Amino acid sequence: MSKPFIDSNVILYLLSDDAGKADKAESIVAAGGIISVQVLNEITSICHKKLKMDWVEIEAVLDAIKANLDIVPLTEKTHALAVQICKRYQLSFYDAHICAAAIEAGANLLLSEDMQDGMLLDDIAIKNPFNGFQKQT
Repeated sequence: MSKPFIDSNVILYLLSDDAGKADKAESIVAAGGIISVQVLNEITSICHKKLKMDWVEIEAVLDAIKANLDIVPLTEKTHALAVQICKRYQLSFYDAHICAAAIEAGANLLLSEDMQDGMLLDDIAIKNPFNGFQKQT
């Protein structure tokens, strides 16, 4: 069984005030998986612009992610596959790029909160690992 591909929206819950989702994200990352450089870019951007973290904090988050997950590059082939996925499934280009990277990495499971839970895209099942979670106060 291959490792799951993990979307940035799942990993970003490591930084959430929602303890249940933060714990779930931590267990997902600790179990290992695959991400692309796009996921690292998205995490970096959100940490810097939205969360207003300083660069030392951002680098610590990125180092922890890199220590636990395999990282695949983005290539011209990934881009071309993403375009085909956009046309076929009507996904946003960035979601399609995540799917294309997952396909190229050989993943059969894509963990994402943003895409349709239960959707089958070629040989990849998309699963929202937070389905059923209620925000904990």
